[in-house]
Amino acid sequence: MESSPIVHVEIVSSDPKAAGKFYSDLFGWKIEVDESFNYVQFMVEPGPGGAFPAMDDQTGYKRPMVVPYVHSHDIDADLKKAESLGGTVQVPKTEIPMTGWFALFADPTGNTIGLYTSAREGG
Repeated sequence: MESSPIVHVEIVSSDPKAAGKFYSDLFGWKIEVDESFNYVQFMVEPGPGGAFPAMDDQTGYKRPMVVPYVHSHDIDADLKKAESLGGTVQVPKTEIPMTGWFALFADPTGNTIGLYTSAREGG
């Protein structure tokens, strides 16, 4: 079985820019704001990096939480397997323009986990 490492982490926040400043000041993380997506990202060496998405209707996040994104070679197959094991799809495979694809599912205990495939892999 191929490895599926964590490739991205989202720390959901009511104030993404303030969260970015806090973690930058605390840990020295490099912060970047992608204005086109209103997405505050952090870069950590050696990684993985991540972002501070807002709690709002656009993101669908309703409470503070940490969401790890696991690399997926086949998001559809992984979602199907997660469902067969008692998980629930929260967001189906969705394209991130010029970046890749993602999906969210809840495990049987309620934790939200993301799946991600880079556009370089062909989705």
